[in-house]
Amino acid sequence: MKQIDFYFDVISPYAWLAFERLPQVLAGHSVVLNYQPLLLAGLLGHWGQKGPAEIEPKRAWTYRQVAWLAQQQGTRLELPKPHPFNPLALLRLALASAPAGGSPNRRVVEVLFRHVWCREQADPNEPAALAALAKAVAPQRDPAGAEVKAELRERTDAAVAAGLFGVPTLVCDGRAYFGQDALPMLRAALDHQAWFDGPAWDEAGRQPLGQQRPVQI
Repeated sequence: MKQIDFYFDVISPYAWLAFERLPQVLAGHSVVLNYQPLLLAGLLGHWGQKGPAEIEPKRAWTYRQVAWLAQQQGTRLELPKPHPFNPLALLRLALASAPAGGSPNRRVVEVLFRHVWCREQADPNEPAALAALAKAVAPQRDPAGAEVKAELRERTDAAVAAGLFGVPTLVCDGRAYFGQDALPMLRAALDHQAWFDGPAWDEAGRQPLGQQRPVQI
């Protein structure tokens, strides 16, 4: 039985779409899913990247694309207001739902995602809604405690050290598949398509570095 690590931040609509699609992608395979919350802002900060919503033209495109993708796969997706928002309370609640060093189960992850993406024009950090969410999750540990806060930082740092740069990322057999659009690629690997058994994976990743910025016009 294979283990697949699903790295996510509830702030990402692509992570929500991937989460909803996973049962179909993995159908027929015996796998264990390990849900790994992390802070996307920590990854972006380390690699010097901006999130899609931080670039104004890309922001508009991102919301249009995820709305289209959601209706294509039959997944409810309501944009929260505001977005982006601070996801720390939700990520800490995810970790607090499990013992120290453990991972949240699928039910908890689904509850958190639906809190963000299935309530029309709702603020994920509205105090009453957060209180109701915490009651539904019933955490084993204090989400605001030092232990949980440190654990989220450590998991984000570990993801950076492993070379992760965004969410969702699914890691299977030591290979990382980034993005909702990588799900067919993951399925192909699970199906043992020949491309994954030869040198193509490693060779494609060894493309030499080309021109770097700045470029004068």
